[in-house]
Amino acid sequence: MKITKESIIGDVLDFDPTTAQFFFEIGMHCLGCPSARGESIEDACAVHGTDADALIKKINDHIASK
Repeated sequence: MKITKESIIGDVLDFDPTTAQFFFEIGMHCLGCPSARGESIEDACAVHGTDADALIKKINDHIASK
């Protein structure tokens, strides 16, 4: 799975639950909440004031390393 800004957080977590650590790092601690799971990575980063490209790189690097 290739993660992009449009990727839905719930889909990413379903694909690889170990990616939750990267969402926690940006202050997104409500991953079980339905609205959080349905949000795109880009939208979540905008709300949490973080760089979507940096988060996506971390997640894709993590997935590729497995």
